[in-house]
Amino acid sequence: MAAEILTYRDGDATLHGELHQPDGHGNGCAILVVHEADGIGGNVRRRCAILAELGFVALAADMHGDGRVLEGAEMRAALDRFRSDAALLRGRVRSGLDALVAASGLDPAMTAAIGYCFGGLAVLELARSGAPLAAVASFHGLLTTAAPATPGSIQARVAAFTGARDPLVPPEHIAAFQAEMTAASADWQLSIYGRALHSFTNSAVDGLDDPRMAYDPAADRASWSAMLGFLDDSFARQDF
Repeated sequence: MAAEILTYRDGDATLHGELHQPDGHGNGCAILVVHEADGIGGNVRRRCAILAELGFVALAADMHGDGRVLEGAEMRAALDRFRSDAALLRGRVRSGLDALVAASGLDPAMTAAIGYCFGGLAVLELARSGAPLAAVASFHGLLTTAAPATPGSIQARVAAFTGARDPLVPPEHIAAFQAEMTAASADWQLSIYGRALHSFTNSAVDGLDDPRMAYDPAADRASWSAMLGFLDDSFARQDF
């Protein structure tokens, strides 16, 4: 089923997400999917389509506004702005979650958020903000923040999938993330893939010719399978 454009707002920004509805009867759960640095692209669209086939309502969030795909200096400036302003980033991704809840008609407790690269950072910030959703999963996202979670603030279960060879997520950042999640008393887990670089889930990334990044099909398959199990368990816990 083709995606439909879902227009929503965050303050003065007009955002154009892409809503994927399940074929036939859905499973009663919804997933927000947050894109890489540039904007909604092939990797996120493919993930949303797969999730819809599995019965989820899936929304590809628009973080830059007007459905734009950025590049070069404009993209770097947008990322710097989000990185330096945790409230802005948290508000922008929360607007996507709220739009998904409204469009799906589902309880926030039956929603989750996943993200890739920049999107991975964004969903972790959503969790840190105390958003009322079941779970978040970050794929090769940055793990550190300017506004660490406070004890008891995180309601969602948290999973992070990262590459041991990712130069953007060095060991000290991994250690800081573990310490932050533990201090916040979060329900969290971390998977590290020994051969993986940054962007290991994106099959198109090799075309960028960036030595920091490479597609790793084994890590992609393993992290996706782990994420599906993590979400199944997270949604099942809402019935307790």
